[in-house]
Amino acid sequence: MSTSSTVAEVVSGYADHLRSRDVSEHTARAYVADVSDFLDHAVHSTKLRQGSGEGHLTTASGARIDIAAIELDDLRSWLIALDDAGAAKSTVARKIAAVRSFFAYGVSNLGLPNNPAARLRTPKKDSRLPTVLKPQQAADLISAAENHRTGVTGVGQRRKGGSADNGMDTSGLMADDSSTSDPAADYTTTGDSAQHGKNDPLDAAKRIRDAAILEMLYATAVRVSELTGLDRSDIDHRASMITVLGKGNKERRVPFGTPARRALDDWLAARELFTGPHSGDALFLGVRGGRIGARQVRELVHRYGSDDPSAPDIGPHGLRHSAATHMLDRGADLRQIQELLGHSTMSSTQIYTQVSMQRLQDTYRRAHPRA
Repeated sequence: MSTSSTVAEVVSGYADHLRSRDVSEHTARAYVADVSDFLDHAVHSTKLRQGSGEGHLTTASGARIDIAAIELDDLRSWLIALDDAGAAKSTVARKIAAVRSFFAYGVSNLGLPNNPAARLRTPKKDSRLPTVLKPQQAADLISAAENHRTGVTGVGQRRKGGSADNGMDTSGLMADDSSTSDPAADYTTTGDSAQHGKNDPLDAAKRIRDAAILEMLYATAVRVSELTGLDRSDIDHRASMITVLGKGNKERRVPFGTPARRALDDWLAARELFTGPHSGDALFLGVRGGRIGARQVRELVHRYGSDDPSAPDIGPHGLRHSAATHMLDRGADLRQIQELLGHSTMSSTQIYTQVSMQRLQDTYRRAHPRA
């Protein structure tokens, strides 16, 4: 590492290193942001600014920081600041993983003497159970897109506001995430608006697309990044299977049922209304013709879900949780659910047994006369 190196150059090199190791784009962006956040914190340390080692870097503001002098206490100071700011345990755990990875890269590639983050302890994640829909609520959510598409009034009034999707995924920077500028983004289903939507071919095609997205999210329980990454060539129509690229670039085959197949066929017939120079083979398109983005999918799930005020406000990941829980409730084997979801370990899948048991206990307490 040159003594004239800048923080930006080192962080950029680390980002290239992550990509060379087939780390997902989502994880790479998060790790780079986390490392940058730590270095922004560390630059305020007098000791690190005055260090005389070979690890001096220049920040964008012209300040200098000696990353070779960073010690465990400097990292702990950063973690204390995160805790004071109310960072979730899952966020802190990811940030620790990021700086461990960065300093391991520094030892191997930048000549750093050691990895001070190797001794950091990862906090245990909160054991909060995921929010899931009841089977009928899931059916109503999927039907909402069909109802909007045909001008049928939804099951209830729109909820105000809405929580963020717990399974946030920020992938798809090059995607067509144009929902905020979309003239048909605010769907209404009554009066002249409904009639206008039925007569507008692009608006009707958009609703067909939305119905197919909701069907596929629930039918396959894929992550939102996996859905937005699908190409038409990933669909095996004969076997009713899709091929998805999951975390760690691991490929898996996932089945889907008859309702999803019908919705998908309807969308493929209407897709040409959206196609443009940048469409390529992307399965789902945004209104500008590019691959649809994760944010746009999240917004449409929240929008259609708001038709039912009795249902919890969930995002795409909530549909994934719901599908897994409903399959377990209906007797699916836990290992098969693990394969369907693309979990690398059974521990990630076992949370659904807790959700299923919690639902059983709630039903028992409501229904049993001596509960």
